[in-house]
Amino acid sequence: MALPGPLSPSSVPAHRPARESFDLLVRDIVTALDAHFAAEPDHVEIVVEEAPLLPPEWTDDVPLSILTGGPDVQRVVLFRIPIVQRCTGREDLEDLVWTVVLDRLAEVWHMSPDDLDPRTH
Repeated sequence: MALPGPLSPSSVPAHRPARESFDLLVRDIVTALDAHFAAEPDHVEIVVEEAPLLPPEWTDDVPLSILTGGPDVQRVVLFRIPIVQRCTGREDLEDLVWTVVLDRLAEVWHMSPDDLDPRTH
């Protein structure tokens, strides 16, 4: 039996912390959307935070993301913990992250999320 470590051969799967795995998933999605980022005039940044800071009296569902920014840069902030907690497995997580990212980018670029999704073309 081999344990993953810095000297392990590439055939031994390495353990990634949850935050790193989530960040890599978001990076892969953004990379798949590169053509849209290049074509759209509005500059958008995608940022991952652990969770939103909510007031103690908050009673609604915890948001999965927010859209912030100004006239020069829009920022999509994804909240990792609320997204992960709503998922039952890796496939569910991938689908939800795709949905959240596409919905927010569609909001910025005024288009349908379906038109942005490279998985449907």
